[in-house]
Amino acid sequence: MRQAGAGVRRAVGARRGKGCAHTAHAGWRGGAVVPIEAAMMHADRKMVVIARLRAAPLVGWQFACAVLLGMLLARLDWGGDPATAMWNMLFAQPLELIGIAAVLMWWAATIRLWRRRGDYIRHDGMTLYRGGSAQWPLALVRGVVVARGPLGIEALRLVVDDDSEVTRELVKLYMLADPPEAVRGGVMFAAGGVRGFPAGSVLN
Repeated sequence: MRQAGAGVRRAVGARRGKGCAHTAHAGWRGGAVVPIEAAMMHADRKMVVIARLRAAPLVGWQFACAVLLGMLLARLDWGGDPATAMWNMLFAQPLELIGIAAVLMWWAATIRLWRRRGDYIRHDGMTLYRGGSAQWPLALVRGVVVARGPLGIEALRLVVDDDSEVTRELVKLYMLADPPEAVRGGVMFAAGGVRGFPAGSVLN
């Protein structure tokens, strides 16, 4: 009898231990699934392209940058030993060096635009992206207008509900590979989808 009772107790203890281990394992899995699923949901957001950039202006800018850089480099005084040449460049030709730095910065910006020309304006259902530097929550987008900048160049600008009366430049019209009306409609359709408004009421 004692042996039978001990066997029963061991069996019950083993079952309890197995149950605890199973519960702990399930809890660990449950705790790990939540962030993984959240990350998967975020990663599964598909980008929807709204506007692309024309290639011709970007190619023209890069060609202009190459020409300007060559002209500025040719104006530098390369004579004498390296130390003397460096001294002349830094103190006798500072404007040329500033110009070279400005051209290189503009060239780098043009290359970034070139890389994103195929999906310059896009959204993932929650956020509107412009290139690789700017983004706005779609829920805050209230409109898209055409306005002229300081140089008289027309551009699409965002009306954003962020307690600011300043519109945000979205893209210059001459850079667009798509019709401005289509780009405006795409932005407002995406914004209307986030707010739950019918597309017709947003576009009209």
